[in-house]
Amino acid sequence: MQSVETRIVTNDVHPIWDEVLTIYVSDPSRPVSLTVREHNKLSNMDNKMGNAVIDIKPLVQAVTVHQNGLPNGTVITRLLPSSSNCLSKESSIVWENGRVIQDMCLRLENAECGQVELQLGWID
Repeated sequence: MQSVETRIVTNDVHPIWDEVLTIYVSDPSRPVSLTVREHNKLSNMDNKMGNAVIDIKPLVQAVTVHQNGLPNGTVITRLLPSSSNCLSKESSIVWENGRVIQDMCLRLENAECGQVELQLGWID
């Protein structure tokens, strides 16, 4: 299992990381797990705040379909929030600047509240 981490954002209840993280996907049929942690300065430990599971199959399917010639901003597919995903609002998979991207807002599971906004992209 591969793991990547962002930098620690201190003194902010609404942190913005604005970082690019790259993971190697060996099996696109398996979901990607995201865990949000709070860094405790006193104990120097991380407390789990919540998690989300990301189904990357729709993104991979959009990438495998020949997309050349599409105008920027073309919506390839839309995904709606449901009980079977962690989306908190509609997510579009879009052709943008020669690549397929997906903006998403995820609700955190096992948390009192919280959402994470992120953008997925596929690199060959």
